[in-house]
Amino acid sequence: MDNNLKKLIPFALVYKKDIILNIVYNIFYAFFSTLLMVSMIPTLNVIFGLNKKITVEPKFNGIGGIKTYLEDYLNFKVTELTANNSFEVAILFVISIIIATAFLKNITNYFASYHVTRLRNGVLKDIREKLYEVIIHLPVSYYSEKRKGDVMSRMLGDVNEVKNSFFQVLELVVREPLTILFSIITMFFISAKLTLFVFLFIPVSGIIISRVGKTLKAKSTKAQEQNGIQISILDETLSGLKVVKGFNAEDKFISKFNASLQRLLRLSNSIGNKNNLASPLSEFLGIVTIAILLWYGGQLVIVDKSLAPTTFIAYIALAYTILTPAKAISKASYQVRGGLAAAERVFSILEEENTIQNKPDAIVKDTFDRNIKLENINFAYQEENVLTNFSIEIPKGKTIALVGQSGSGKSTIANLLTRFYDVNEGKITIDGIDIKDMDMHSLRSLMGLVTQDSILFNDSIKNNLLIGKPNATDNKIIEALKVANAYEFVKDLPEGIETNIGDSGSKLSGGQKQRLSIARAVLKNPPIMILDEATSALDTESEKFVQVALENMMQNRTSIVIAHRLSTIQKADNIIVMQKGEIVEQGTHDELLAKEGTYSKLVMMQSFE
Repeated sequence: MDNNLKKLIPFALVYKKDIILNIVYNIFYAFFSTLLMVSMIPTLNVIFGLNKKITVEPKFNGIGGIKTYLEDYLNFKVTELTANNSFEVAILFVISIIIATAFLKNITNYFASYHVTRLRNGVLKDIREKLYEVIIHLPVSYYSEKRKGDVMSRMLGDVNEVKNSFFQVLELVVREPLTILFSIITMFFISAKLTLFVFLFIPVSGIIISRVGKTLKAKSTKAQEQNGIQISILDETLSGLKVVKGFNAEDKFISKFNASLQRLLRLSNSIGNKNNLASPLSEFLGIVTIAILLWYGGQLVIVDKSLAPTTFIAYIALAYTILTPAKAISKASYQVRGGLAAAERVFSILEEENTIQNKPDAIVKDTFDRNIKLENINFAYQEENVLTNFSIEIPKGKTIALVGQSGSGKSTIANLLTRFYDVNEGKITIDGIDIKDMDMHSLRSLMGLVTQDSILFNDSIKNNLLIGKPNATDNKIIEALKVANAYEFVKDLPEGIETNIGDSGSKLSGGQKQRLSIARAVLKNPPIMILDEATSALDTESEKFVQVALENMMQNRTSIVIAHRLSTIQKADNIIVMQKGEIVEQGTHDELLAKEGTYSKLVMMQSFE
């Protein structure tokens, strides 16, 4: 059994009842499908007047003679009806057997489909649920290496492919094979010689069909990768639409997207053509087999006279009914190969190792009492160190500012404090406890984060703020908005705090979005605040509003301010000047200016006095 199929079994076993009932109904479906063809024999015999006249009701003598008993009993009933009524009544009787059998076949087909639909949709929901849980818990570092579009493609497209293809396996291993099996058993009962003759040609058909679908899995994997690339390009286009238009880059992006479309078209055509070949190929090979069967069976009927003509017609009908499930099996086996490729991509995320996790005995800490220490930190995103032997202490209630040129490692410290990444060497402690030993939920509960990019969601202002504190009242939300200097524009909005702000806050200005980000952090009310270049993307007027909001927020809190604009950190208790991941200077604003070193040069470059 394929490994990916094994991994799918635990998801399917949740719906054990539906699996069992699907199998039971499929067994009945296969049985009634065969019985429907067999029930043609008495009907044809009655029409052509070939049925035996039996006037004494036959007796059942055990399972070995069941075939003879059923034939004789049916002939007895037809003889009785013809004698007591008319020929039309006998015809209606045998036709009613066909109608009843057809009804039972189709009702069991419905119930089998009903239960497999519940199974497929349930497993789809469960896999997506599990996948989203894994996606949201994987470390930030995972997404710096993967395309977002590829992850989205696996979440949406690949899981759907698994649902559509894999659950055909139930029909592949139960319904269609049983239909074929019951048909073949019945064919053996009718004529063992003819059935054995036909069986000489079946292995040849199987070999031809399997060879055609050999490369499907590899091509399906490539097609799904291309689908991920397309979603990535679309995501990047929509996220950066202003840049695309502003730089007249529409043609470049169209060309990039169309190139991916062309690659996907070639792969999809190749996969589709092989899938499309499955059904006609299996049907053609089946017709060839039936043609041979007609030649040999005709001799048994006309020359040997060992087979009744009406029985031979029913035999041909039975042989033809094998074609439909055989076509379904060959088509489903091709689709399962595509499903295997999709499942491989889905399970590669589900099995992705989360390198940043809680220890089994993680410490839950809900207060901050003394200090934060970074001790001899070495950290690299890839090979070259971003921080080298970096050590600082941040006492409770103090504001520490980190300044320096781009790439000096300032934002990395915010990523390490929040455990978006783990240090390579050294340790970070809060009140003497290594943050790796702390429960991550409690660690992040101690911190509020305001980033350079105001990350807001397509929802109301209220719901965006409640992310930090889900149970906050409207009054608390309004208080937080006032501290963040945001209530002055929120109160004028048509629906106040219930106003939807659009995708990524697109209905608001940059300054308004940033003030809402600050309000979200204020509402959370954590003892430690991390401000990662919170004003660098704002114009001068917006910066003034935001700066007031930041100063309001930082009162009576421990604050780590990562600043590009030095005008925002002159009141900090300690300013740490960084260069290439190391501390080159530290002190208050006035002390550093007096040194006339790196900080003084940075101030002069920004024309700050």
